[in-house]
Amino acid sequence: MSVIKKNRWAISFAIVLIACFALLEERAVQRANALPAETYEDLETFANVLSIVQKNYVEPVTTKRLIDGAITGMLAALDPHSAYLTPDAYRDLQVDTRGSFGGLGIEITVRNGMLTIVAPIDDTPADRAGLKSGDEIVKIDNDFTKDMTLSDAVKRMRGPKGSKVSLTIHRDGVPDLFSVAVTRAVIRIQSVKAKALDGGYGYLRVSTFQESTGDDVEHALDTFSKQDHGKIKGVVLDLRDDPGGLLNQAVKVADEFLNGGMIVYTEGRLENQRQKYFAHRKDDFVDYPMVVLVNGGSASASEIVAGALQDHRRAVVVGTQTFGKGSVQTILPLDDKSALKLTTARYLTPNGRSIQAVGITPDVEVDLPKPTLAALEIPGGAVEEHPEIRESDLPHHFQNGQGNGVKAAPASNGETVAPPAANGELPAAGAKKIRDIQLDKAIDVLKHWDTFKTQLAKSDTPATSAANP
Repeated sequence: MSVIKKNRWAISFAIVLIACFALLEERAVQRANALPAETYEDLETFANVLSIVQKNYVEPVTTKRLIDGAITGMLAALDPHSAYLTPDAYRDLQVDTRGSFGGLGIEITVRNGMLTIVAPIDDTPADRAGLKSGDEIVKIDNDFTKDMTLSDAVKRMRGPKGSKVSLTIHRDGVPDLFSVAVTRAVIRIQSVKAKALDGGYGYLRVSTFQESTGDDVEHALDTFSKQDHGKIKGVVLDLRDDPGGLLNQAVKVADEFLNGGMIVYTEGRLENQRQKYFAHRKDDFVDYPMVVLVNGGSASASEIVAGALQDHRRAVVVGTQTFGKGSVQTILPLDDKSALKLTTARYLTPNGRSIQAVGITPDVEVDLPKPTLAALEIPGGAVEEHPEIRESDLPHHFQNGQGNGVKAAPASNGETVAPPAANGELPAAGAKKIRDIQLDKAIDVLKHWDTFKTQLAKSDTPATSAANP
């Protein structure tokens, strides 16, 4: 009897196993039918390459290393901001947004195969060493950076507090390469700094958008209000060389200065990638004079804030054209604690302007000369303005999706303030810094606010309180 039971159990198990295989085969066929034949032909080519490399490469190489490299290359071929994040890189990203990490304090990207500085972060070792937006990092210590991935570069530049790293720099306007020794530190970024300006105006400097930025801006505005008997005479919001950061903090900062209305919206292929973000209505809102300072290092989240305030005619934007990073990156965690950083949508301002590869055009353009400490120490170095790196300079950047007819916001009065002449001479070491003519212009706008506000109102149609793009 037990033999019969065993036979029955074996037959039942075999039937279940056959059914499972049939189900799996059916699902595999369904998946195969869902994809075009060319996809499988390409995957077959990939498998052949993988096999050839493993058999013929000069040294043994693991399948994981090859697959990781293939994923990295695949995402890098899409656009400059999509990337494969190893578990270590994913952990670093999570740490960075909390505003405390070890390293030098610079935002970097890859342009024409060269590691390039987008912007140094205020009061960090990189900033104090005189590194500038647009500098190309040729070597990190003794390692050339040509075609080095961003994650590898970050790993090499980070290290224990107090240790040093030597960066070999190429800078436009400087005839030779030069080295800068930077001492690593624990970077605790104070993303918001506030001070009073002459004339009773408030100055807010936002260096990056991290988890506490919105709260810090709110606190600074409360302080300004208390210092001036419950009123704010006017504010300069300085977003120059702000590489961006968290979207929700950009929305929170813009919300502080707006009384309702759209701040930004996103457009992607999927429904959940089409989002709209609005400011709250406020009973005690005061429309005090406001200027936003921007330049070529103002990117992403800082462009969202500048674009929203410009479209609503809430502030006059002063400075130079911004970076032009108008894309949304979504972090998609994977099972092995790695992640994909994938570009999934475009940012658009309340009036429907795509920021991508275009940026924000100031209402008042004021160019600023950029002499550098490093240039002053190099024999034969000249104080020259070098072109700022922008999104449109990066390889594989995608267009803004609005065709060739994209129009930047017009200047309110077409004014351009020229930088002071250098007369072909280098200032002596330790000489007084060149006056911040962009900030001077911002204060001038605040002093003559009614005039600028009138000109601005005539220049274009303001954003509606509930835009319907």
